[in-house]
Amino acid sequence: MAQETAAAAGMLFGDLGADALRRPVNTLEDKWKLVPAYLKIKGLVAPHIDSFNYFVRHEIKKIVAANSTVVSDHDPNFYLKYLDVRVGEPRLEEAGLDEGRPATPLECRLRDLTYAAPILCDVEYTAGHERHVKKNVAVGRLPIMLRSDNCSLNGKTEAELAKLGECPLDPGGYFVVRGQEKVHIKVFLIKLLYPSSNFNS
Repeated sequence: MAQETAAAAGMLFGDLGADALRRPVNTLEDKWKLVPAYLKIKGLVAPHIDSFNYFVRHEIKKIVAANSTVVSDHDPNFYLKYLDVRVGEPRLEEAGLDEGRPATPLECRLRDLTYAAPILCDVEYTAGHERHVKKNVAVGRLPIMLRSDNCSLNGKTEAELAKLGECPLDPGGYFVVRGQEKVHIKVFLIKLLYPSSNFNS
């Protein structure tokens, strides 16, 4: 990655040298020159994919840890505790039934399905006066962003992508929900830019 960055900087800024490239960028003209370098190195969708990967790896665990224990007002001896949470691999599910095989984005598009993976938890609970631990309990499904770490397309070669019916040039960064490609747009930013717009309807 460092070599790609250096090569891209060399193409855009010539032979300025490392010291010149580390100096603060002061003029607006110089700042606009950075945009093509950033896009060449990171692309437009990399921040979206990185954010989704961070959520799946770290944030979902924090959310569950903050609400890890459920106690009963009716029976003080009963509790349910979430020990761990993780997102599995995308699997086909139709009418609430897991079909037992991996999902691909193309098949989900064609069959009007959501490209999603199960959210799996390890739980500890009491039944009577006995403590039980159950692993891999499915508690929900999470739509998977294409080309994220959990996506079945991640790490595939161009030939493998073509075999799966996917375009090798597709950068990902979106979801397939009920067969439709959906992009998550930060609504608060749109509301900031266009305050008179109503996005709630």
